Amino acid sequence: MAVQSEGTPCWADAMFTDLEGAKRFYGDVLGWTFGESSSEYGNYTQAYADGKAVAAIVPPIPGQESASQWCLYFASPDAAATATKVKENGGEVLMEPMRIGDFGTMAIAREPSGAVFGIWQGDAHEGFEAVAQPGAYCWTELYTREPEKADAFLAAVFPYRMKDMADGHVDFRLFDLGADPVLGRMRMGEEFPPEGPSYVNVYFTVDDCDAAVDRATERGAVLRFGPMTSPFGRFAALSDPQGVTFSVIDVTTTEGGMPEFKDA
Repeated sequence: MAVQSEGTPCWADAMFTDLEGAKRFYGDVLGWTFGESSSEYGNYTQAYADGKAVAAIVPPIPGQESASQWCLYFASPDAAATATKVKENGGEVLMEPMRIGDFGTMAIAREPSGAVFGIWQGDAHEGFEAVAQPGAYCWTELYTREPEKADAFLAAVFPYRMKDMADGHVDFRLFDLGADPVLGRMRMGEEFPPEGPSYVNVYFTVDDCDAAVDRATERGAVLRFGPMTSPFGRFAALSDPQGVTFSVIDVTTTEGGMPEFKDA
């Protein structure tokens, strides 16, 4: 597969205190199978959908346990240069660029409004082997209470073109690479708990949103929103049994016309 363009969401992973519980949950809900844990890399374990690598899970580093969350990585041709741009534009580098064998170079950063994300300079491991198919990554949105900070940062660090939803009642922005939207940004309103931080919400594809929600809630997940049908698909937001938030979307079930966007 071709190297991803700079700024493309290219990989996702999450730390779980209960790694085996995470395997059972996501295996049942998203149909994932799992490779062998790599003890050389902290028991990093890849997840597969239909035999293609779509994500990874890993236990927390001893002594550094914190609230688990999905971390989305954005492609970079030079992780060190991207980390420098993060710092120059009001962000924070939480983990400096680190070479991971012959797989690539990773870094972890926080944008100015508080959302954490990853940077990935791929080598042998270029990222997702499949997208927008059942079990695979599909879409992502940054939820923030300070969209001005987040927007300025993203546009400075990555080569995005920005478009706003024409409906002035909704503060939603798209970030495009060329003609392709790769990221959405939504202002967090009063419907979100006031203590909730900015975060990156990862969507995984399913072939039936309602059935996926049923499987998830039967296994201890909490339904946070939906299911709801939109012009983009039928989707729902969940927290898994370990408190990790994610969304599922069936892109084949749509309703209504596509919203209009205007250049920002």
